[in-house]
Parts: sequence; C-alpha cells; structure tokens
Amino acid sequence: MDKLKCPSFFKCRGKEKVTASSENFHVAENDENQDRGNWSKKSDYLLSMVGYAVGLGNVWRFPYLTYNNGGGAFLIPYAIMLALAGLPLFFLECSLGQFASLGPVSVWRILPLFQGVGITMVLISIFVTIYYNVIIAYSLFYMFASFQSELPWKNCSVWADDNCSRSPIVTHCNVSTMGDIIRVNKSWLSTHNVTCINGSEAYQPGQLPSEQYWNKVALQRSSGMDETGVIVWYLALCLLLAWLIVGAALFKGIKSSGKVVYFTAIFPYVVLLILLIRGATLEGASKGISYYIGAQSNFTKLREAEVWKDAATQIFYSLSVAWGGLVALSSYNKFNNNCFSDAIVVCLTNCLTSVFAGFAIFSILGHMAHISGKEVSQVVKSGFDLAFIAYPEALAQLPGGPFWSILFFFMLLTLGLDSQFASIETITTTIQDLFPKVMKKMRVPITLGCCLVLFLLGLVCVTQAGIYWVHLIDHFCAGWGILIAAILEIIGIIWIYGGNRFIEDIEMMIGAKRWIFWLWWRACWFVITPLLLIAILIWSLVKFHRPNYAKIPYPDWGVALGWCMIIFCIIWIPIMAVVKIIQAEGTILQRIVSCCRPASNWGPYLERHRGERYKDMIGPKKETGHEIPTVSGSRKPE
Repeated sequence: MDKLKCPSFFKCRGKEKVTASSENFHVAENDENQDRGNWSKKSDYLLSMVGYAVGLGNVWRFPYLTYNNGGGAFLIPYAIMLALAGLPLFFLECSLGQFASLGPVSVWRILPLFQGVGITMVLISIFVTIYYNVIIAYSLFYMFASFQSELPWKNCSVWADDNCSRSPIVTHCNVSTMGDIIRVNKSWLSTHNVTCINGSEAYQPGQLPSEQYWNKVALQRSSGMDETGVIVWYLALCLLLAWLIVGAALFKGIKSSGKVVYFTAIFPYVVLLILLIRGATLEGASKGISYYIGAQSNFTKLREAEVWKDAATQIFYSLSVAWGGLVALSSYNKFNNNCFSDAIVVCLTNCLTSVFAGFAIFSILGHMAHISGKEVSQVVKSGFDLAFIAYPEALAQLPGGPFWSILFFFMLLTLGLDSQFASIETITTTIQDLFPKVMKKMRVPITLGCCLVLFLLGLVCVTQAGIYWVHLIDHFCAGWGILIAAILEIIGIIWIYGGNRFIEDIEMMIGAKRWIFWLWWRACWFVITPLLLIAILIWSLVKFHRPNYAKIPYPDWGVALGWCMIIFCIIWIPIMAVVKIIQAEGTILQRIVSCCRPASNWGPYLERHRGERYKDMIGPKKETGHEIPTVSGSRKPE
C-alpha cells in the first residue's frame, strides 16, 4: 500500500502492516520486536549513542583537564582508563539492554535483589535532566543575544559596574596636592580627576565584560542561594523552548529522535572543524595548542595520583555509563546486533572528539592570550567559566564575532540536545516497560507530560539564584550516586549473576568467541574495573568539600538538601532489596538466595531467540499483567 495514501495516523488495512496505525506508531512493520519497536537503521542507534556520550563535558571539561594534568602526557592515563574502566562498563551495559530488550529498571529481572540500582539510575537521570536543559537554555539565550552587529559583551555597557575592565584597575596610588604627597583610593581619584605619581599605583584585576554580562545580564545572579529572587523571564522562555524542542524530537520515541540525531550528532563536528580552521589562522594559536598538548607537556605529572583519578573520572562520566541511558537505547536493538563493535566505535569516537575539541578551544584561547598580553594559563577556564565567559570573550575579539558566537552556541545547543534526548528516552522506556499497555495508547501525552513536569521543576534553576541550584544538583547527584550504581551493577551482574553466564548470554547475540577474546573482558569485569570504581568512590568521599560557586559558599540548608537528593536516589537500593526479600518464600536465607537468582521471565524478549538455555522462560505474552514478577518464580541456576 502506498504510504502517501495511508498516513501513519490513519488505520491501514491490507498486506502492509503498519503498527503505527494501531496506536503504536513507534513500531514499524519491519521491526523485529513488534511490542517495543527497533531502531529504523543501525546508523540511527550509533548516532544516538554518540550524541548521548559526546556532550558538553567533551568541550568544556576535557581540554582543561588535559592542560592542567600535563598536556599530552594526560592522554596516557586517559587511554589506560578507557581500556580498564570505560570500555568494559560500556560494553556490559550495551549487551545487557540488547539481550533482554528492557530498560534500566525492568532489566534487573536478571537479579531482582538489585532492582533498586535501576531505579537509582533513572532518578539520577531525572535530576540531571532538570538542570541539563537549563544549560541548553543558557546556550539558547547566548545564541539569540549574538544576533547583533556587535556582541553585547564586547565592551562594558550600561549593565557594567566600575570593576568592568580588561586591564588591571588602580585601587590606590600616591598623588601630589598642595605640595604634599598623599595616598588616595580609586573613588577620590575619579572625583578629583588627579593623575597618580608614576610607580605608586596598586592594582586589582578587572572583571572582563563577558564575566559581568554572564553574572549581571544572563543570570541576574543574586548574592547567594539564600536570595532566590525572581524568575528571569527570558531564561524561562529559553528553557520552555528547549523543552519544546526535546518534546517535538521525542514524540514518536526512537523513530523520531533517531532522525533528529543525524543533525544534532553530526553538526558539532562541523562547527569544531570550522572553529579549529579559524583558530589555526590566528596569531597566538600555536601558543595555545602548545599549552594544551604540545611542548608544554609534563610527563612528571604521571607520578601524581590526582592525574590518574582525573583521567578515570573523566572517562567514567563522559561515556555516560550507569545513567541508564545506554541500557535504554540498546534495548531497541535487534537481538543479533553486534554490540561489541558498537561499543568500540562509540567509545573511541567519544574520546577522539574530546581531543579534537581541545585543539579548537585552545587555538582561540591562545589568540586571546596573545592580544591581551597574558599567559594562556591566565585565560583558560573550565565548565561554565569556559563556555560562557572565556570563550565568548575570545570570540568577541575576532572579526565577525557575532557569526562565530552564533556557531559556537548553536554547537553547544546541539551537543546538549542529543544527550537530553537519550535521558528522556531513559525515562519513557522505563514507563513503557512497567506500563506497556498504557504507553502504547498514550505515548505522546506521557512524553509531553514528562517534559512539562521537568520544565516546571526546572524553573527554580532560572531564578536569580538558579546557577547555585544547577551547581548543587551537579555536585551531588552527578557524583557518588552514579559511582555507587556502577559498582553495584558490575558486582551484581558479574559476581552474583555470574560473569561466565553473562558471557554466554552475549554469545547468543554476537556468536561464540574463542577464550582468548574474553580474557581481557573477564580480567576487567571480575577484578580491575570494580576495584577502580571503588577507589574513585573512596577518593571522592575523602576529598569531599562543601560546594561553592564563584567562591560563594552554600548555606547549611543547601548542603543538607544536596545530601537529601542523593540519599533519595540511592535509598531505593536497600528498599527494593527488602521488598523483594519480603515477597519471596521460605526462610530468610532461602529468600535472599532466591532473590539472587534471575526471575522466571529473564531472558531474550522474543521466543525465537531463547534457544535451549531459555526455553522455559515465561515470555512477555504469557504474563498476566505488566508488573515485574516477584522472585518466587526465580529461575534455578544453570
């Protein structure tokens, strides 16, 4: 039947069976899994995974870490940590989601005692999603503000105060008056219009116009978290627009987001290449690149434990493991997809993107240092300071600054969006697995409803104290909770469910491999990776410091709130363990043992993929409801 004569929202009859017609339009006729749907193309999946893994941290955190930890020398621990921690976890999660075709909560049929780990992943993703879209809103605001003949932060304007200056400001000096030499301050100088005696000046650093624009115009930042202030209306509108974009891209699930990522995942590379070419033609670019990864490389830094910790932490967070998104996206793969090669491709792409982005960033920062007469170390920043102060300041000095600024912030927008798509898909996939009948009929309202609720929750982040809230959630939720989830995930699957059994599951998808193929993966999964993650967690707890933003400490109630957020996320791990033990039968020891076995409906989603190993599995069609069965029907160990 001609699709032009049968749009997806009408019911079509005949030989071609378009599942979209039966209120399940996220499933196509040629999908292997007619309940959940599959990616339309392998490239849809790969670009979605690349977009999810490659985010803002690749641009605004990795280059700074490289510069700060020995330049090119940092790539050595970075590559080692990729092999020891990042890639093993990435491959494990991709295999797990693809094997069961389930999201991050329901996939814990593999080990019912640890189902709370999946809930923790989803809750942390929800918290991070709230503030991540606020960063996208910042990018939108700056992009719109760049549509002017001159960038508004190029010069100190009406919004600036007396400290706005690109050069140091005289605070005190000696002056000659009535034959006497006296010491006066800046206010007296400006009032009396007197010239300082040469060599007597005392200076303080001025605040860049871009810094004051960020604090006084973009954020309208208050004096601290205690002073909430009002909602900054233009940021609220940008936040609404960001959520409208996310909702529009996801209303058909992976069928629509899989097409959008062809632009959002590829466009940042085009912009980075353009910025690199432009930056390389500027005076001082070679100096910036030299600081980043050239002659300034310091291999003695490799003797410092902090460097190795930074490499492991950056790999862990940049690959987005233990957030639930990798499991959710991989759950829509066809069963026999080669998830091993996918993991290699995505991980290498992510790491090479980080290195590539550093050249684009440091070439222009080198030019900025050159024209301001400063060292590169004096202008380089990380995080918000790089994205919204240092780099915009550098762009303002370029001919055609508005054009480069629009390009840069549009790149940040697309980098953030495809990461956001995967985070929302994690939430909707969880709802779909728990309530499949409801989700089939109401996918669009539920997806848009999630976006609306998250938009409302994010409004506190666009008040005048909003940046403090963004930093607070990032400091607490995006840290220890993810590490705890990752440690329990690898312990549960490899040590309790069984690493060898899990390898057999993987071989059902990608085919049998020789023992030597699995030697490295066994070493990492059983010993190296969990020990590394535990070491990072302990280090993070030992080095804990009270959060602050712009040297402004957080109030006690703010720190307490941060702890409450992370406790709320991880408390479900013991709660669900207790619930599963209570639901089981027998003595307390028998119940615990029962909960440590896979549920009776654990295995490949489709019956034709189960083979002899899972021939007795209770398939989804045989279940009486949508709830995850209790462990009373757990599978016996093989």
